[in-house]
Amino acid sequence: MARKNTYRVDEALEEEFNLKHLLLASKYIKRYLPKLLGAMTFSAVAGLSVLFSPIVTKKALDEAVPNKDVRMLVIQVLMLVGFYLIAVVCAFFRSKMMVNASQNIIYDIRKDLFAHLQKLSFQYYDDRPHGKILIRVVNYVNSVSDMLSNGLINVILEIFNLIFIVIFMFTVDVQLSLVVLCGVPILAAFLFWIKGKQRRAWRMVSNKNSNLNAYLQENIVGARITQIFAREDENAEIFAGLSNDCRNTWMEAVSWNNLVWPGIDTISVLVRGSIFLFGILIFINGDKSVGTIVAISGYASRFWQPIMNLGNIFNNFINNMAYLERIFETMDEPVLVDDAEDATQMPEIKGEVTFENVHFSYEKGKEILHDVSFSVKKGESVALVGPTGAGKSTIVNLVSRFYNVDSGRVLIDGVDISKVTLKSLRSQMGIMLQDSFIFSGTIEDNIRYGKLDATKEEIEKASETVCASAFIERFPNGYQTEVKERGSLLSQGQKQLVSFARTLLSDPKILVLDEATSSIDVQTEKALQKGLDAMLKGRTSFIIAHRLSTIRNCDKIMYIDDGGIKECGTHDELMAKKGLYYHLYTAQMDDIA
Repeated sequence: MARKNTYRVDEALEEEFNLKHLLLASKYIKRYLPKLLGAMTFSAVAGLSVLFSPIVTKKALDEAVPNKDVRMLVIQVLMLVGFYLIAVVCAFFRSKMMVNASQNIIYDIRKDLFAHLQKLSFQYYDDRPHGKILIRVVNYVNSVSDMLSNGLINVILEIFNLIFIVIFMFTVDVQLSLVVLCGVPILAAFLFWIKGKQRRAWRMVSNKNSNLNAYLQENIVGARITQIFAREDENAEIFAGLSNDCRNTWMEAVSWNNLVWPGIDTISVLVRGSIFLFGILIFINGDKSVGTIVAISGYASRFWQPIMNLGNIFNNFINNMAYLERIFETMDEPVLVDDAEDATQMPEIKGEVTFENVHFSYEKGKEILHDVSFSVKKGESVALVGPTGAGKSTIVNLVSRFYNVDSGRVLIDGVDISKVTLKSLRSQMGIMLQDSFIFSGTIEDNIRYGKLDATKEEIEKASETVCASAFIERFPNGYQTEVKERGSLLSQGQKQLVSFARTLLSDPKILVLDEATSSIDVQTEKALQKGLDAMLKGRTSFIIAHRLSTIRNCDKIMYIDDGGIKECGTHDELMAKKGLYYHLYTAQMDDIA
């Protein structure tokens, strides 16, 4: 049940809102400022047209009705209808422009967020459940889009509405207008009190949803393992706990939200009641007309409407600020491995690789490589062996510059790889991992992934070289076979063969094979050996393999342990030394025997 606690670990909550996130959001709003200003203009015209209605009503009650002036009454009614139609037409165009701006803002944020995620280091993905990353790109961006378009514009519009309402109200009657304004300090105190509680509640909702999404995503991917170990009941219990957390935090947040509009409505009712009470007392003395009281009451109703709207916007703002912070926290995540400002293009790689006094650690104080130095000549094949966690994969990751060294240098053909662009470096390298990732699409699309301009003949030749063509051609649709998400149609061995073809097609100058044949059976591996020999010919290659029989013919074998190279030489040289490699090799051969 330890995983239950792991997935209930929430991300840290900031106590104070970071204004920087709003400033970052403003750059997306600026791109569509003309549309937003147009929408604001339509809204302003609609709002002003509605504000004339109480004045028209006052004139009808105080003049047309007492004087039985039918012509004037008809004119006032037509004016009311006209103002209403203007408001409806303007609202239509405003809505159309706001939807357009909102969807464009969603597109831009999501595009920039995805582009930034593509640049983040392996360590970022190693440290986080993928579900927590996914929910930011999809759900959170959708949630904040309305706030960034409609929300901020509506705040400005409602403030302008309030100003115009106050002006119109004071032109009708000053005393009764002051009665309306008496409720404002009460409202301000109420909103200030509830603001902090709402923000923290919605940030907790954000955390719990993120936890739930992360656990759900992992369990969908690991469904087979769940069934193999009969973990359905335990997982259901964990999921129920996470769902319960989501429900409880949501209910708490909504309960704070639901206090806002009743609070505003209560203050509004009290103020309007005061208007009628105060107005009637004055009316008895003949100081106020019925039309004036009705008009001020109408303006009071309209006065509290923008405040109610601002309250709703405020609610929405509080709800979505937690999401906005999460989005821009991701965008603020530093790109640890990036091109230097003066980075140059990597020349065409010949294949000489040199490590000079390299130190590296994933976590501060826990060094994985300590003062590692070696040199590999052009076209040499180098095998890295040693216990798990010794640093074999770390070395090849540093060659590809998936991480930056703490100190020292990694050079290819005498060029410090930290001084060249990542694209020019990695485009000349081929990397085969133990977990061969297959994308949704056809087999042909997957093989062509690293070389989009490859011809069908080149794809078939690469597949034939690595012994993948035989099983591909057995499918009814051959290379056009759809392999679904993560290559679910293929066996693990078939995925690796497709990955081999993909790597060979890209024609890499340096080749990295990290347990690349681990899921291929011995018979297929023997057939594949000719293809591997073709891949390795003329290329500098780094090979990590647990089956030591596959690396006997390598030009150089390095035994890695305790952060350094303990032994280095050919298979025969190391066997003659009868050291660490000798004991590892003989132990494995005895196990096989």
